[in-house]
Amino acid sequence: MPHREIVVNGRKTPPSLVDLCVNTAIDNLRYLGDVGETDLYLLDRILPHCTLDQLMHVEKSSQGRDLSQVTDNLWKKFYEKQFGKDKTEEVVRRMVKSKKTFKWIQLYEAKLEYIAEQEKEAAARFKQRYEKIDARKQSRQVQICTKVPPSKNKRGFFGGSGPGYNVSNVKSNLMKKSKVDYLNSNEMKNRAAMKRMASQTQRNSGCSSSMMRPAQFKGKDSASTSKPLKPIGRRF
Repeated sequence: MPHREIVVNGRKTPPSLVDLCVNTAIDNLRYLGDVGETDLYLLDRILPHCTLDQLMHVEKSSQGRDLSQVTDNLWKKFYEKQFGKDKTEEVVRRMVKSKKTFKWIQLYEAKLEYIAEQEKEAAARFKQRYEKIDARKQSRQVQICTKVPPSKNKRGFFGGSGPGYNVSNVKSNLMKKSKVDYLNSNEMKNRAAMKRMASQTQRNSGCSSSMMRPAQFKGKDSASTSKPLKPIGRRF
């Protein structure tokens, strides 16, 4: 930044040491932090050249130093620039009405917190609305239900219980019951009676044929046995 010359009585004079320090501070505002005990008249020449972030950094870094005499009007300008002239005038009317005054840096930070809270609530409402819409869509979709096996302490629907209970056991019991009902039906009883009569007839025919076989086969042996035996005499 070029040095500024001061004109006195039509003559240019070189800048003073104070002017050089102020100009150097303005050129390096990005490095400015705690101003310490710097005179207010010097800060009044330096701080108006700060951006919003640079001024906030100076305020937070200068702990224990009240800079509102220099920065309060600057913060009012930042408030009006960011939130509008109408909002700024509304804040002024409220302070006059309530007979309370606040620093404009406090009003600026409070406004930022209020806006952040409003955005957070709006985001929460939007998220809740989206979740309701998504839940409605999910309820309209086809869902696959899986069969949960019965617990160990509950009996099954067909009397089964425990972890060993299986659906195949139910099918087996149903088949057995159907088979028993079929065996006890009249049709099966009639078939069983016919089988018993047939087997009885076969047994009777077998017995009659076996009784006729000895009479048909008579040979020499049978004739010899028919001869009378001679008595055996006694020997003395």
